[in-house]
Amino acid sequence: MAEFEQALRKQKVFLTGHTGFTGNWLTEWLSALDCSIAGYSLAPETTPNLFTILERKDRFAQHDIANIEDHAQVRKAMEAAQPTIVFHLAAQPLVRRSFREPLETFATNVLGTASVLEAARSLESVKAIVCITTDKVYENREWAHPYRENDRLGGKDPYSASKACAEIVASCYRETMAGLGNSAKIATARGGNIIGGGDWSEDRIVPDYYRALIAGEPLRIRNPEAIRPWQHVLSACHGYLAIAADLLNPKSNNSDDAASWNIGPSDPAPVSVGELIEQLGQYSTPPDVVVEPSNLTETNILKLDTNKAATRLDVRSPWSTRETVRRTAEWYAAYYEDADNAAQKLLTQLQDYRNAL
Repeated sequence: MAEFEQALRKQKVFLTGHTGFTGNWLTEWLSALDCSIAGYSLAPETTPNLFTILERKDRFAQHDIANIEDHAQVRKAMEAAQPTIVFHLAAQPLVRRSFREPLETFATNVLGTASVLEAARSLESVKAIVCITTDKVYENREWAHPYRENDRLGGKDPYSASKACAEIVASCYRETMAGLGNSAKIATARGGNIIGGGDWSEDRIVPDYYRALIAGEPLRIRNPEAIRPWQHVLSACHGYLAIAADLLNPKSNNSDDAASWNIGPSDPAPVSVGELIEQLGQYSTPPDVVVEPSNLTETNILKLDTNKAATRLDVRSPWSTRETVRRTAEWYAAYYEDADNAAQKLLTQLQDYRNAL
């Protein structure tokens, strides 16, 4: 068991967004550490979805289907759970939807974050809070160099802007509001583009690939040259867990310099959307690709500097991008062969990742 896992073993955890793609993988890792998990989230939006596939509500000491914007309900659920650690994953996570539903996006991502942090600061049990934002919180200048944690925040689309606002809310609670409550340590994790088995969200390249493959239809993409920091969902969870363990350490430094963390792939070479599709195509007969450029403002080049997490927290993903793609393709192949295989495949991949650490 890794050192950060030892620090988290048997902790009480409050997890927002537990019914989502990343939330389910994080739940399985926390379950492997014998944590008591209280989940708080909206119901899954897609069919199929990973939460239903796993069919294991017994993973949770509490299971609340509710909105994080409902502060009274968040506070009630958190008080019942009495957690030591809060992982805040719940969000409106889709860029193109944010153009269609900007007010919902800002309400969920900004006010929802404030709602969770306000509930957490009133509980003496809470010692550590990890707010998950995104690699898109930076003011994007289409630079070739990777963004670092001290680069300027920004956002041209409602999703990116709302997540940058969530970073400011978290900073406010860390620097001022937490001190007026339980003095819990707060950090944000700026995760790169996450892929892996069990994601069926709209407008994401891997789910779109498999939807097209199964339907026998073309895969429609906006920009094959766009570069993103692709990482396996377990790599992201690895980072989130290591951050939480660091916050629990009484010797950890929760100053502004140590409060935000880029979590992304260890590969130095960037991978474009087109290259990702080519790699997926090595494990199946790929669908035809149709390029349909979008008139919406989207980032072309996005890279993360993950050196701080690597050097200070020893967060280095043992899986390369190619291994990440192979594992992702392996999971979907297992699911579409027999959906009953999917839960075991997830647990096998989790154990393989932990062993690789």
